[in-house]
Amino acid sequence: MAIRIRHADESVLEAHEINVTPFIDVMLVLLVIFMVTAPLTTVNVPVDLPSSTQQTAPRPDEPVFLTVKADHNLALGENDVPAAQLTEALAAATKGNRDERIFLRADKTVDYGTLMDVMDHLRSAGYLKVALVTLQGQTTGTTP
Repeated sequence: MAIRIRHADESVLEAHEINVTPFIDVMLVLLVIFMVTAPLTTVNVPVDLPSSTQQTAPRPDEPVFLTVKADHNLALGENDVPAAQLTEALAAATKGNRDERIFLRADKTVDYGTLMDVMDHLRSAGYLKVALVTLQGQTTGTTP
C-alpha cells in the first residue's frame, strides 16, 4: 500500500479573479447597438409643404417698427429710444392701442437672449401682437 503525503506547495489554489471576457463582449455588443441606433433617434422627416392660397395680411398704413441694432440699442421707427423709455414711446407711437401689431426687426448679430429680453419687455408693456420681420419684409411668425 502506498501512502501519498501532501506537501504545502501542492495544494489546489483557488482563482480569485473575475473573468471579464464575457463582460467585455457584452459591452462591445451594446456599444455597436448604440452606435447604430443613435443616428436613427434624430427626427429627419422630409416634408414637401403645401403652399397657402390665403392672401397675406394687409400691411397697416402706419406700421410700428421696433429695431434692435447690432449694438443692442433700440429704435422705434427711425428714432433711437432708450430701453427705459420704450413703454412710453410705444404708447405714443400706437396712440395707446395695445392691440396694434409691433413689427420687430433685429440685426443678425444680436444674440437670442437680447431679442427675448426685448420681447419680454413688449409683453410686460401689454403688446402681445409681435411680428418678426425678415430681410424681405415678410413676417416669419407672430406671438398671440
